[in-house]
Amino acid sequence: FPADRTTEIGQLISSYLGREKNLEDHTIHLLFSANRWEHVPMMKEKLQQGITVVVDRYAFSGVAFTSAKGNFGLDWCKQPDVGLPKPDLILFLQLNPEAAAERGNFGQERYETSSFQEKVLQCFYCLMEDKTLNWKTVDASKSIEDLHREIKSIAKETMQEVQNKPLGELWK
Repeated sequence: FPADRTTEIGQLISSYLGREKNLEDHTIHLLFSANRWEHVPMMKEKLQQGITVVVDRYAFSGVAFTSAKGNFGLDWCKQPDVGLPKPDLILFLQLNPEAAAERGNFGQERYETSSFQEKVLQCFYCLMEDKTLNWKTVDASKSIEDLHREIKSIAKETMQEVQNKPLGELWK
């Protein structure tokens, strides 16, 4: 699941991203984190039932986007998400900024400019240096079918590796 825009917090985030509302940078960062925390009980319940949970973006995206603004350090940006369920796998779908800009609807939401996206990419590279996390980079310029096949293969392999591993906490 991506950021849930149906909750009250999610609706605020959606209006901010759609440029309908302006929010101070600390505030929007904390709202994105709060939106993730809203889902922790459900995520833990699903995981305890043996259900695999797939999250679009998660905490790493929030950290990368906020730190790319330049007036926030990575450590401050990580702090609100410390203790979230730690993912067993983080897939980074790599696509050069020019190709990303050619995709449908690019530029409709706040932050969708090529110069800002380049800064975000550099922040993601910093996050990938954390060897306590299982980052895998995938070439997203492939066909949808090839990309699907590769992601499915990596996910299946990871699910087998972590089958009996206890749930960890992020950045603890």
